[in-house]
Amino acid sequence: MLQISDVAISSRCSTQKQAENLARQHERLVEACGERGYRIVLDCSEIASGLNDNRRQFFKIIDAACKGEVRRVVVEHRDRLARFGFRTIERFFKGVGCTVEVLEREESKDEHEELVEDILTIIVRFSSRIYGKRGGRKRKENADAESA
Repeated sequence: MLQISDVAISSRCSTQKQAENLARQHERLVEACGERGYRIVLDCSEIASGLNDNRRQFFKIIDAACKGEVRRVVVEHRDRLARFGFRTIERFFKGVGCTVEVLEREESKDEHEELVEDILTIIVRFSSRIYGKRGGRKRKENADAESA
């Protein structure tokens, strides 16, 4: 039977270099849940950008909440769940009968550095798409000119 204390925990870091941070984050979540008497029924950890909207572990949490398998999602910081749109995600979870509990309200310097990395990633991805399309068009034009 589903209890109000059935929770999913979610820990995330952006790069493999931060894997040690991921392990510490996970330990703190497990400890906090133990102190609160929560039963962890879903444990999701991943190395992925908070900007990535196609994260397997994040979708596991969403699916479990939609199925009523968890009543609470516990994260260390808001941005561990998603870098942007946290309030929308929180409202979604509320709509399916699940709450989001954030252990730490303040962001650390490391998280600000990670945000800068994420912003740079956005810029690189978009500029690669723009210049990649342009480069593909030039190659096609060159190929067409050579075949003519």
